[in-house]
Amino acid sequence: MSSPRVTVLAGGVGGARLAHGFALALPRPSDLDVVVNVGDDTELHGLWISPDLDTVLYTLAGLNDEERGWGLRGETYATLEQMARLGEDTWFTLGDKDLATHVVRTAALRSGQPLSTVTARLAASLGVAPRLLPVTDDRVATVLTTPSGRLAFQEYFVRRQHADAVLDVAYEGLADARPAPGVLDAVTGADLLVVAPSNPFLSVEPVLGVPGVRDAVRARGEAGAGRRVAVSPIVGGQAVKGPAAQILETLGHEVSALGVARLYAGLVDVMVIDSADAHLETAIGDLGLDVLATDTIMGGPAGRERLARELLSAVGHALP
Repeated sequence: MSSPRVTVLAGGVGGARLAHGFALALPRPSDLDVVVNVGDDTELHGLWISPDLDTVLYTLAGLNDEERGWGLRGETYATLEQMARLGEDTWFTLGDKDLATHVVRTAALRSGQPLSTVTARLAASLGVAPRLLPVTDDRVATVLTTPSGRLAFQEYFVRRQHADAVLDVAYEGLADARPAPGVLDAVTGADLLVVAPSNPFLSVEPVLGVPGVRDAVRARGEAGAGRRVAVSPIVGGQAVKGPAAQILETLGHEVSALGVARLYAGLVDVMVIDSADAHLETAIGDLGLDVLATDTIMGGPAGRERLARELLSAVGHALP
């Protein structure tokens, strides 16, 4: 059976869930590449933590906590409880099994292995067939300017529960970063390139902003290569999950699927919006984009696979 190659640009829960949908839909899950944001990576308790990579990893491995959307199913927290007893600040939740991932990653990084090599090892160990690629092996940090000052991503997102208004977003180290091995090939060589329903500022821009990545996405359109599709994370004027709506508003963008489409105009060919936003089809089409209105709320595995199949079908790669 013919299996198209698919590359998903991802971050956060929405990216992980859509990547999982493609892994379920494709005849060969190994034909899926997932290029993942690392701008929210952080070092805590001496450990290097890659939250977006781990969310995608655990989801593709079928180990994630579906109720929370992140972390491992059946997790325990004895280590975290003991750390708190010893006086550590434990605002960032780390489960016992999750800690094992961070210990292995940190040891490998300290031995000189790049993040992409470590990620491939972790994925293979958990039986993940798709190729999981950090967008860069270099250190990149998303920093938010708020009325309370500049906040590192995890301070803003986890410790302060993304309650602060975001006035600006900066990506420290991004201009000097280089795409990790395999990233540009994944972007240029796929039959279908998908920008997941991830936060455009916190998850997608730190991927596109790595020098060479945005140009590679644009070059696909100029060369008439496989289609480029983006899925809106805004449904009915609200974010499906996380602070995307608040950030769109405070940065001066319309809080709608149309507002998201304007961010991606010229970069993708097809904008996928929820059926609840079908009234925006004409306005989005006026941006030069084809529009697919469908149910974008993926829910469990069946909903994720359905959406992945619909995206494939919409660009000429219908699967049986």
